Amino acid sequence: MAAASPGSRSSRPQRRDPQGRPPQDGYGVYVYPNSFFRYEGEWKGGKSHGRGKLLFKDGSYYEGEFADGEIMGRGRRHWAHTGNTYSGQFVFGEPQGQGVMEYRAGGRYEGALSRGVREGHGCLVDADGCVYCGDFHNNKRHGHGHMAFPNGDEYEGDWVRDQRQGHGELRCADGSVYEGQWYSDVLSGLGSVAHCSGVVYRGPWISGQPVGRAVRTVILGPAVLEVAPGASFSVRVQLLQDDWTVAAGEDGRVLRVSAGVRYVQLPAYSEVSFFSVDAGRRETPIQTPFGFQCIPYPLSDRPSGPERARASASPPTGDPEAARTPDAPCGQGDAPGGLPAGGRCLEGCRRAWQGWAQFEDVRLGAPPPGYHPVPFLGGPQEEASSRPRGGPGPGTGAPTTQGPPGGGRPDGAAKAEPGTEALPGEYVIMVQDVTDPPFLGHRLPTAFKHLRVSAREKAPEPGAGRAALPRAPAPTPDTTSS
Repeated sequence: MAAASPGSRSSRPQRRDPQGRPPQDGYGVYVYPNSFFRYEGEWKGGKSHGRGKLLFKDGSYYEGEFADGEIMGRGRRHWAHTGNTYSGQFVFGEPQGQGVMEYRAGGRYEGALSRGVREGHGCLVDADGCVYCGDFHNNKRHGHGHMAFPNGDEYEGDWVRDQRQGHGELRCADGSVYEGQWYSDVLSGLGSVAHCSGVVYRGPWISGQPVGRAVRTVILGPAVLEVAPGASFSVRVQLLQDDWTVAAGEDGRVLRVSAGVRYVQLPAYSEVSFFSVDAGRRETPIQTPFGFQCIPYPLSDRPSGPERARASASPPTGDPEAARTPDAPCGQGDAPGGLPAGGRCLEGCRRAWQGWAQFEDVRLGAPPPGYHPVPFLGGPQEEASSRPRGGPGPGTGAPTTQGPPGGGRPDGAAKAEPGTEALPGEYVIMVQDVTDPPFLGHRLPTAFKHLRVSAREKAPEPGAGRAALPRAPAPTPDTTSS
């Protein structure tokens, strides 16, 4: 066996005082009287001094520097009852200064400590994989810091006792950004969110919920909107808060306009209505708030050229008070040529602006394939269906005047070509929230407006320019939604 080198610890004589006193100088082993501690290392003047290892009876240990009988300097400490291990600076037996704490439950902390707890600046990786770098006080995240969550979200801002509190910004993995005041780990106070769907909300928050967000959609105008066959009309929409005021702090929600025709089942027939529908394309009836059901009905293609340019070029007024009047233009969600940067919208959709949206030049189309008019004796449908397509008669002839009560277009507005217009009858206009993904996980209920296509056109009132919403009943928002 090779002899140990003179400088190795195994070659040093381990001094043991026969009367149980600790060694005075050099290297030695000493078991303390209570037998819970055992020290092996360097001694000076009868005290542990230099490098050594202190063993505890429960399996814990410290290995590192000693000074005058105290754990002092750099070392490594393991606690058997918690399984945690610390490597770094010690003062009088406690972790203090810079070091690394590794936790048995998972995770680690690297940074400043004071009297064994996190204090000052550091970086903590917890058992769930969250990574926090910032200020600590009394072992908790406290001050300013940055947190990266396992799902990809990141928060930067103020912390109080392990909770987000004060001002901060949360950047979500889906692209949404929340910025504002936080309290008890949730948005509370003034703040904003730029949602990944394109919706932007600015205003007060309570317990993580935006107080001023829209909760319902209403279509402005009379209870029943009457239009002439083939005439185009406008659909004005308000987004309202819970207190029925306009949600002016919300922009960008995507709304889609669609139509339905009244579905009537008569006892004398088997599933007939204003239109009989081929068996191959049965449509599921939609319940309306007007006491009847409807089935989907197409809107005609939107006009092109000057008409569409005029419809798209109306910018938001920026004045919600002016927009409250029936004749004032409301904010249109689309800027000329499309949506704001980053947004997209399908045909028939608009983005709301400051709680308002407007659909211009809406027109019912011709009955789709598989929809066949049901003749009623002496009724306008019978008269219309008995004439050739494109011939004169209610619902197919070219009108001589434009009478657009309830938001219809003025004289000279686009008219449908003969044979492409809806027949007289009762219809429904629907405005749906199709924001994708839904804003904060919820979409607004669908808004409905009762629409009647008259068998005869009404002549415009003398001196009428652009038609206004009828004054009787008063043009108040239709609160009907489902």
